[in-house]
Amino acid sequence: MTAGSLESDGGGYAARPSRPTGLLDVLSVAAVVVDADGRIVFWTPQAEELFGYSSQEALGTHAARLFVHPEHLPSVTKLFAEVLETGRSWAGTFPVRHKDGSTRLTEFRNMRLLDDLGDVYALGIAADHSLLQRVETDLALCERLISQAPIGIALVDPDLRFLLVNPALERVDGTPAEDHVGRRLRETLPLPDIDTVESCLRQVLTTGTPLLDQYHVGRPPSDREHEHAWSLSFYRLEDPGGRVLGAAISFVDVTERHRAAAEADRARRRLALIAEASTRVGTTLEVERTAHELAEVATPVLADVVAVDVLDAALGCRRARRPDNGPELFRALALKASYPSVALRAADPPGDLAAYEGDRLVTLCVHTARPVLVRHVGERDLPRIGRDAEASALLARAGVHSYLAVPLIAHGEVLGALDLKRTRNPVPFDEDDVVLASELASRAAVAIDNARWFQSVRNTALTLQRSLLPDHPPHHPGLELASRYQPAQATSEVGGDWYDVLPLSADRTALVVGDVMGNGIDAAATMGRLRTATCAYADLDLEPGSVLQHLDKITCDLEHYIVTCLYAVYDHRTRRCHIANAGHMPPALARPGRPPELLDLPTGAPLGVGGVPFRTTAVELGPGDLLVLYTDGLVETRHHSIDDRLNVMLGFLDEPRRPLEETCDLLLYGLRHPDDHDDVALLVARVL
Repeated sequence: MTAGSLESDGGGYAARPSRPTGLLDVLSVAAVVVDADGRIVFWTPQAEELFGYSSQEALGTHAARLFVHPEHLPSVTKLFAEVLETGRSWAGTFPVRHKDGSTRLTEFRNMRLLDDLGDVYALGIAADHSLLQRVETDLALCERLISQAPIGIALVDPDLRFLLVNPALERVDGTPAEDHVGRRLRETLPLPDIDTVESCLRQVLTTGTPLLDQYHVGRPPSDREHEHAWSLSFYRLEDPGGRVLGAAISFVDVTERHRAAAEADRARRRLALIAEASTRVGTTLEVERTAHELAEVATPVLADVVAVDVLDAALGCRRARRPDNGPELFRALALKASYPSVALRAADPPGDLAAYEGDRLVTLCVHTARPVLVRHVGERDLPRIGRDAEASALLARAGVHSYLAVPLIAHGEVLGALDLKRTRNPVPFDEDDVVLASELASRAAVAIDNARWFQSVRNTALTLQRSLLPDHPPHHPGLELASRYQPAQATSEVGGDWYDVLPLSADRTALVVGDVMGNGIDAAATMGRLRTATCAYADLDLEPGSVLQHLDKITCDLEHYIVTCLYAVYDHRTRRCHIANAGHMPPALARPGRPPELLDLPTGAPLGVGGVPFRTTAVELGPGDLLVLYTDGLVETRHHSIDDRLNVMLGFLDEPRRPLEETCDLLLYGLRHPDDHDDVALLVARVL
């Protein structure tokens, strides 16, 4: 059995061999021709399959006697006569007797035939009724499923042209179903990755292996503003003979799932950003550093360009006036962009002061203490964002399309604003971004508030401490002097360390270093009282031990303070130095050509213990000798032994001829750590 098709050759149609579709084979349609006498003259192999009789058994036999039951013979004879006489066709279902004796319902189509001689015949086309019913049911089911299915379904030929599209697919690409037929996928489907879709289809057509649940995202013509997501599955279609007819594509709308997953991912990223901010923002008690940390965290997850501006009044810990419509003076603290952008030139450089009028959005933000959101920035908005016309032009050039400013509020006070802009990120700011930015700003504002008060208190404490210390020592006979006071790095409280240089009669000079244990205003006040008392007793020309004895009595009358003190008197005429120690660190002595050493002095009890005598020790000093007096903050740490630290200090004194100012810096920078919790007083004297 051969099969073929007609193909146009320009002047007509020619037969072209092709594979059969197989549908007729599935139906097994039989053809039987009966002459005017009712004898079978034509019998197909399908008739043999349907009725069970071979051609030898059927041909020449009366058809009615072969497969019509006797009770049906009159009606069949009548129908047969009507077909031959009138030419009217007849169709219907009829019970036929099979060769095996069973009765089978058969679907018939009967019609009259005429040959070239004018003879009349009857053609009967028959198929098994149950088989036809099953095929009809399958077709009806497929048609209903495709037409009424809530998911989009399309059939394409091997060239990826549409053959059929159900109504649900119209909602995907907005094109009527009939307008799809004959067009390629890329002409209608709103998928940016259509090349991937076509590649998947070709793979399925080649291999026959379905590809299921392929995730694709696009913007349909019916909703250009929002992304939609579909799950696509691809199947190869074949006829019963294995011929590839094309492919089927199913489109399942998973937009809600996509949006829920995107929102969940966005929520995870928000939580991660907040968690990151908790660890990265406010790591130090420095306002500028905290602002930079906030800008770094917010870029680029939240915005493409970030600025942190603080009110100058708030930065100076001055109470800001009540909000009004007037201008505000801002101090730019941080500026960060996720990529090089001209928008950076439109912002105020960190450290600069800028006055913004009341109609500016950042000013409105601090006046109202509420976020200011401009989802879509237009030409009218840019002048209210930039500081001037030039800045507004730069923002437009940078592509700023969305803007958000949130206030920095700590303990009910507005400190400034977090300024956010989007340029490359195509998604405008929304209410969720406002919540996230406000949370970051709130956390950062507390850190900035702590930092500004810390710096203010620290500056006040340092000013007070320095006011209690002497000015740079003047010239004293036979001595070259240098001194340093360095406050604790890790605390804002005032310390109790001090030094003093007191001129005495007869070319003598008193050198004093002391340390009031503890810190705070009380410790500083105690230090001031003891320094005043030391100056008074020094004028009495008392021996160092006697001076400490009197200071001990004064200290005992104070509120439970313990004080260490080293009092030395250098006599330029005799080149002798008399020293008394009240529980203080031993002074260091560096002589030219000899290794530095710690002076071996009687330690004595600290001031305030009471009833303990203080001994005075005399030390011979020669030209070039270097005497170093210091408080314990210079050498004590939490992680090293005091002996090791003293040895390190002596190592820095290996060159007594080094300039004294350089020696002071070397000791401080070589021994001090930024996390040290104690202040330092240092006094260095070189014999001339």
